[in-house]
Amino acid sequence: MFADAIVISKNLFTGLDDTTQPGAFAIQGEHIMAVGSEADMMTYAQCSTRIIDAGEAFVCPGLHDSHLHFFHSALYASPLAMRYCGTSEQDCVAALAPLAARRPEGSWLLCQGWRNAHWNPSTLPTKHSLDAVYPNQPVAMYSGDAHTLWLNSYALQQLDIRNDSPDPEGGSYERDENGELTGLVHEAAAMALMPRIVESFTPDELASAYRALINRCVAHGITSICDMSLMALPGLDFVRDDIFAELERRNDLNIRVHMFPTLLEDTSRLTRMQESYTEGKMRACGFKQFFDGVSSQHTAWVKEPYTNALSEHDCGRPTIDPNKMRELVMKAQRMGQPVRVHAIGDEAIHVILDIFEDAREAAGPLPQGKHHCIEHLENFQPADIARLAQLDVVAAVQPMHITLDPGAPEADLGPKRVPYMWPFRTLLDTGATLAFGTDSPVVDIDPRPGLFTAVTRQFLPAQQPEEGWLPTERITQAEALRAYTLGSARACSRESELGTIEPGKLADFVIWDTNLVSCNPVDILSAQVQLTYLGGKEVFQAN
Repeated sequence: MFADAIVISKNLFTGLDDTTQPGAFAIQGEHIMAVGSEADMMTYAQCSTRIIDAGEAFVCPGLHDSHLHFFHSALYASPLAMRYCGTSEQDCVAALAPLAARRPEGSWLLCQGWRNAHWNPSTLPTKHSLDAVYPNQPVAMYSGDAHTLWLNSYALQQLDIRNDSPDPEGGSYERDENGELTGLVHEAAAMALMPRIVESFTPDELASAYRALINRCVAHGITSICDMSLMALPGLDFVRDDIFAELERRNDLNIRVHMFPTLLEDTSRLTRMQESYTEGKMRACGFKQFFDGVSSQHTAWVKEPYTNALSEHDCGRPTIDPNKMRELVMKAQRMGQPVRVHAIGDEAIHVILDIFEDAREAAGPLPQGKHHCIEHLENFQPADIARLAQLDVVAAVQPMHITLDPGAPEADLGPKRVPYMWPFRTLLDTGATLAFGTDSPVVDIDPRPGLFTAVTRQFLPAQQPEEGWLPTERITQAEALRAYTLGSARACSRESELGTIEPGKLADFVIWDTNLVSCNPVDILSAQVQLTYLGGKEVFQAN
């Protein structure tokens, strides 16, 4: 049996242990057929075999973003919209000018990224600042965490939101003391408006945006992604399998896509997707659900009130009745389908672990190789940390979330709870699997800052504190890279096919100019991808 290609490197990281060493692997078709020494692999060579000699460059499995929202990530990175955090309310309004100049007259101006906690002053914005500049054009500004929408008066009119409009379930229209809309829309109410805002974009425009983001992914060494449902309302998961399928039909899908639509009473969407995507680069791997909000808005569900409580008994709340969540998870368990649950606060984490445990006892374990996941997991009740490994639940975490609001964890949760925030080291030591991702567009899809943050626990760009925030929770570079490869493969139940360089697995790998396992951690930030391969096919080459 001969190889189509042989890859040789003096710094090969297979992901099976923490080391890098000289080695090689042989590829036949889309799969790795053998791994060993250069001499052993050359026995599989014939005259037509391609030799990919990486020399001193670092070779590792393709990276896998375990949690992002591809529709919004592609949209905000495209000319159709923009991303901007800003330094103040007025700064954000002024920053819209280039977008307004390139979009057709009267079209929506869509932006994401503002964080008033980073502004001076840090007060929440209102419609009035937008009205002053854009009185006759609809403007929609999603917050950095995507849980709050800032609209101008024209947009409110276009969306038929009035002062007397009832608040939707799971969300709210903010009003001032006189009962007038301020322009802020929160939680599910904000997310539910997105389809109406983006309906003016054409299929070709959206396909172009998707293609551009795929190209950015492979340029960063990302060969797989998990496209996660954005919200729990029917028809609003924004997992656009139609766009991915069209790109695959055109042979433009140079990335593996793992899709997780919302877990609803009607489970037919996942069933249809699984029947449709059995070959190629697309898979529907399970369900997504949501159990709470975010700590920064005090909507994450915590056991004890927030330290800087906004009201009596300020503990956030579940976004779905726990009994309903139990019914849904039990149904998925009986179907043999994994569920990935957004749970940020310690009480949300505690209760969903109870539900996963009850589901396993009542319906039996999931099929071999399938795993439930909890997404985000910012704050634990200490006894729950070890339960993830005990229940075979993957921790799908985003290291850059640690850095989004420096000082906010201490203010929101107080010193007693802070030590149990993003406890990566403790989770690994108890046997849990970490799966890394970005939650893009909350943060950029570039994996390097996440790897750096997990290893150093430092805030960027200042690279402080020197020893890291909660330094006992730092992990090694090999562990961080494994979380971005094998860990993420487990999160989508494909560890038998992806995540390491070993015989039988798909030949998805990356060649870097920097050894990500042994370099100074700060050098991770400037490491460059030289080549990216998907199924043995080159999909990116640096200039």
